[in-house]
Amino acid sequence: MGGTEFPGWHGTTIIAVRKGGKVVVAGDGQVSLGPTVIKGSARKVQRLAPGGLEVVAGFAGSTADAFSLLERLEAKLEAAPGQLARAAVALAKDWRTDKLLRRLEAMLIVTDGRELLVITGAGDVLEPEHDVAAIGSGGNYALAAARALMDSDLDAEEIVRKAMAIAADICVYTNHNLTIETVSAD
Repeated sequence: MGGTEFPGWHGTTIIAVRKGGKVVVAGDGQVSLGPTVIKGSARKVQRLAPGGLEVVAGFAGSTADAFSLLERLEAKLEAAPGQLARAAVALAKDWRTDKLLRRLEAMLIVTDGRELLVITGAGDVLEPEHDVAAIGSGGNYALAAARALMDSDLDAEEIVRKAMAIAADICVYTNHNLTIETVSAD
């Protein structure tokens, strides 16, 4: 990507679990710059409310890039009220084809309680299998843990909390300071 490498690109874990009529999204709070922890309490999960639609978004990657993408997603949602998938596809298309947006380094998980989507800069809008999505440096650890817990009696928030604890114990770019948001499928 243009030859410039920024040491802060590694970091964060975001997970979303859909179970029991709810989607719970959680993100850790660690911000790292190379091997140094800069902050331990960042909010990487945001609640958006464009046009009255309640959407929760979690991001991994560059914070400035992610906030730029979240603003664009809100605008897309205002243009297509109540249609998260349509807005996500429009955002992914712009992200992939716009010369300036292509340089943004982030990934998003978004949900309105009914739909659960992962949006990437490669133009992907993915609905995860097994009702679990995870991104970021600890994403695979959290994903594996959550998938293993999906058949248990635990609810979505309990699964998210346990999966994030496992990821934080394994991934040095993930901490135990969580931001958790829940959206119902109503």
